[in-house]
Order: sequence, then C-alpha cells, then structure tokens
Amino acid sequence: MIRIEARETLSIYWKLGLPVMSALLALLLASLPLNLAGAPILESYKQMVIGVLGSKFAISEMLTRATPLIFTGLAATLAFRAKLWNIGAEGQLVFGAIFSGWVALSFPDWPAITLMPAMVLASIIGGICWAMIPALLKVRFNTNEILVSLMLTYVAALFIDWLVRGPWRDPMSFGFPLTKMYSDAGLIHRIDVPFVGSLGQLHWGVVGALLLAIAGSFVLSRTILGFQIKVMGDAPRAGRFAGFKPHMVTIGVMAIAGGAAGLAGMVEVSASMGQLQPNVSFGYGFTAIIVAFLARLNPIGVIFAGLIVALAELGGDYAQIALGMPKVVTGVFKGILLFMLLAGETFNRYHITWRRPAVLPVSKEQ
Repeated sequence: MIRIEARETLSIYWKLGLPVMSALLALLLASLPLNLAGAPILESYKQMVIGVLGSKFAISEMLTRATPLIFTGLAATLAFRAKLWNIGAEGQLVFGAIFSGWVALSFPDWPAITLMPAMVLASIIGGICWAMIPALLKVRFNTNEILVSLMLTYVAALFIDWLVRGPWRDPMSFGFPLTKMYSDAGLIHRIDVPFVGSLGQLHWGVVGALLLAIAGSFVLSRTILGFQIKVMGDAPRAGRFAGFKPHMVTIGVMAIAGGAAGLAGMVEVSASMGQLQPNVSFGYGFTAIIVAFLARLNPIGVIFAGLIVALAELGGDYAQIALGMPKVVTGVFKGILLFMLLAGETFNRYHITWRRPAVLPVSKEQ
C-alpha cells in the first residue's frame, strides 16, 4: 500500500538541495518541448539567462515584473495561513486599480504629495471592499470563499471593461477602450540611482512591495493578530478555546489580503500604464497562488518566490524573441518549472512510504 506521510525531521541539506534538484529536473524535462520545436536547447537556456541576468537593465526588469506578484502573493499568503482560500486576488487587484484611477482622474490638479497618498488609500479601500463580499458571505451564510472570490474576479473584469468603454473612456482615444492619462502627480516615477541614473523600468513600487513583505512578516510573527491568524489556521478549535473569534479573524484577514491586492492594482497602473484599460492585470492574482505556496506561506519567502516566477516568465519571453520560438513553448517551459518547484516543496514536507498489506494467517482446519 502506497501512503504519503508527513516528515518528522528534515535536514538542512535536504531543504537546500531539493529546490536545486527540482530546478535541474525541470530544465531536463523542458528540453523535450524545446527540441520538438526545433530550438537549440543549450542556446535557449543561454538566452534565458542573458534575458534575466545579462545586464543591470535586465535585472531591473525582473524586479519590476516581480512587484505585482509580491503584492498579490502576500495577499494570498496571509489568507492561506488562516485557512481562508482567497482565490480572488485578481478581482481585488482590479478594484484597487479602479478606485485609485477614480481619484487620479477626478483630481488631476492635486500635487503629488496629496494625490499619491490618496490613490494609495483608495486602492486599499477598493481591494478591501471587493474582498469583504466573500468574507461577509462566509461569516453570515458559511458560503465557500473559493467559489465566491473566484466568480467575483470575472465580475471585476467585466466592470472595468464597461468603465473604460463607456463612462470613463477618453473622447480623444480614437475609439480605443482607454481612459485619460493620469497627471504626472499620479504616476509612480522611476528610481534614479546616484551617478547611474534610472535603471530601465525600475520604479518606487518595487520598494513598496519589499517594505510590505517585511511588514507582513512582522504582523505574523510579532503581533496578536498574526498569532490569531496562525492559531486559527493550524488549530481552529484551540483558537476558539483561547477566546479568539473566528468571524473577526476572517474579516480582518480578508481585509488585509484585499488591501494588499488592491495596492498591487494601483502600483501596476500608475507605474507601467498611466491610464486604465480593460486588462490592468496579466493573471497576477492567479499566479499569486503559486507564489504563496512556493514561499511556504512566508511573507519574506514571497519576495524570493516572486523573483523566481518573474525569472521564469521574463527568461522565457526573451528566449522566444531571440530564437523565434512559438509562444506556447515558453509557456510549457514555465509551467514545467513551476510544477517541479511545487512538487519539490511537497516532498520537503511529505514522503512516500510503501507498506505491504497484512496477510491474515490461514488456520490449519481450512
């Protein structure tokens, strides 16, 4: 009989070596679709490395690509730690972009010192409002937060599509579904390094994502709320005996998760687009689920997990352009890499055992 059992102990060498083994195995398996597509395997991997680590601008692009993944990964991590399966970070991101966009478009003459904090606050409120729908329905009617948060994602996508095609569309957009451009005060500017200048698309939102990850780690490890989140996630009965209120923890955690995801929407639009459009996210809210589990539900680990996912995406895109590979091949490569990393994390916690079924003794009378 094959069984999957939790590991009692795990050496530091196994913890460090298994992710490396997973990555090497992923590269080996990914060579098959690359070969079928007619792409030189070694050259493909070389172009992926060059595309991500080949220059300071490539590194800055990787950090920029990882920023929305860190925001949404934190949203998923905090919820998952409390055993709240918030699958709707994508919709919360969209509503954060909508709320902050309303502020930017309604008050374009405000100075940056006033407009930018107002946009940040609005994006957090937008994400919280959208996250409160599954939270309150779960608290009041015990509905499944997975289904509700997931379905609300598509509602949010349709709502922003209606806004940019209807009431918020720029009359000078020549029929394209775009709003007016944000004023300069509503844009997140590039980081200027002393004696170097700007590094590609690197912007101040990257710093914000790193600070939020540190703050999330502090909340989980040093505050009463963080203790309640971990207890209600690991041992809900013990939390109830300790006097914790599950409903309040649910609402608080979903509010924090929604606010983090909403902030991702504001940063993505203000730093990279400068105006609202139908697609303000490229699946960041769904990829956040992978990021959260790669990080082992650790806020600091989310930073590294976000960088790994960004590395896979950016390296695949660069190799596709350099070698003229089909888009689907790079998609398969990224899928294999992420699958093997997740499989490695699973074997970090569990191991497979084989036990022969017990054979009953046959009596002599028979």
